[in-house]
Amino acid sequence: MELDSIFKAYDIRGLVPEQLNGETARVLGAAFAAFAGAERIAVGRDCRTSSPELAAAFIAGAASQGVDVDDLGVITTDMVYFASGAFDEPGAMITASHNPKGWNGIKLCLPGAAPVGAESGLDEVRRLAADPPAPLEPGQVRPRRVLDGYVDHLLSIVDVSRFVQLRVAADGGNGVAGVAVPAVFERLPIELIGLYLEPDGTFPNHHPDPLRPENLRDLEELMRRERPDLGVAFDGDADRAFFVDDRLRPLPGSTVTAIIARWFLGREPGSSVVHNLICSRAVPEAVRLAGGTPIRTRVGHSFIKAVMKESGAIFGGEHSGHYYFRDNYGADSGILALLVLMQVMSEEGRPLSEIRSVYEPYAQSGEINLEVIDQAAATEAVARAFSDAEQDRLDGLTASWSDRWFNLRPSNTEAVLRLNVEAADDAVVAALARQVEEIIEEVSGVGF
Repeated sequence: MELDSIFKAYDIRGLVPEQLNGETARVLGAAFAAFAGAERIAVGRDCRTSSPELAAAFIAGAASQGVDVDDLGVITTDMVYFASGAFDEPGAMITASHNPKGWNGIKLCLPGAAPVGAESGLDEVRRLAADPPAPLEPGQVRPRRVLDGYVDHLLSIVDVSRFVQLRVAADGGNGVAGVAVPAVFERLPIELIGLYLEPDGTFPNHHPDPLRPENLRDLEELMRRERPDLGVAFDGDADRAFFVDDRLRPLPGSTVTAIIARWFLGREPGSSVVHNLICSRAVPEAVRLAGGTPIRTRVGHSFIKAVMKESGAIFGGEHSGHYYFRDNYGADSGILALLVLMQVMSEEGRPLSEIRSVYEPYAQSGEINLEVIDQAAATEAVARAFSDAEQDRLDGLTASWSDRWFNLRPSNTEAVLRLNVEAADDAVVAALARQVEEIIEEVSGVGF
């Protein structure tokens, strides 16, 4: 078992079959059970073809440590977080999220949906997996269905009585969104126009990553025909949601973060809102304007969840389509983000294309991936070249001026530097991005 390659992957997720198989999953199940030290663990899985075998092996490993297991079946990742929060037990989700169909992995959390990341327990799980604990009297495994309680929970956070009759097109991408989305809409006065809501782990229609524009084409074509008020696409495990407005324009994660933050601050003025450092400046500006306190964090769910718990923040958002809610045990949920956005549209009585306009005063590059072997040397060269800027190293290098900024950070799993640029207009964005690229080209000898 190649533990180094497994634990280098973010959240032990996004692994090819040679890395994650039944035996590896069994060992990881035993290691996680020993680490968590709980009497019971909740385990769910997505619809990938390898997920039943991996879930069964993980469950057997956890049970071998004397731990009882709630087998949640095929569900969304945020349903595992709900079970972890509602039942106060650790959770595991067998999923590779938005990765290709031949991949799989595991997401872990502690009771209350608390994250397990590199700095919050994953190293200890790795140590236990390398030296597996001795088996104990096996625990009991029981099926447990959580869909009804999950839907009740989500609808307790919004006010369905204020929803108006919208029409919403939803692309499940043949992931597990189809397990939950229809059940939620059955309780709403809103028409659901479904697309690819049948879970199918071969993903026959398109790749389960709506961050890629090509994977939104079918949704956009459906919206051209049906003219709904809102479109949404989910990734493979439905913890992320990507939105398209009534004019068929995708919304950046920063825009959605700002819109939802303002809604929550209207309910609880003075609250804190967490955003990662590559969100648009429009996010902290919108939070302050609404009377809230913005808190800037590193990129990554384990960092955001930890800061939300420490600060008591009411909401948190990432550019990548992850949205976190205090009232959802601090965990992310694409479906809950959809509910809040529909609440905003219902209350404002305006198209989303109008609502969004005040939250998008800047131009953005999107994430630019630059292949670089010596990431540290390239980053330092860029830092020296922009010594006139205000700089910080919270996550990679952020260089800021009054009218523009960029962040350059290394990938955890690839020989890549990720560049994000924001400025007043597209021309300045393009020029600044090219400056950074030219410096890295000179250091690395590789053209982009």
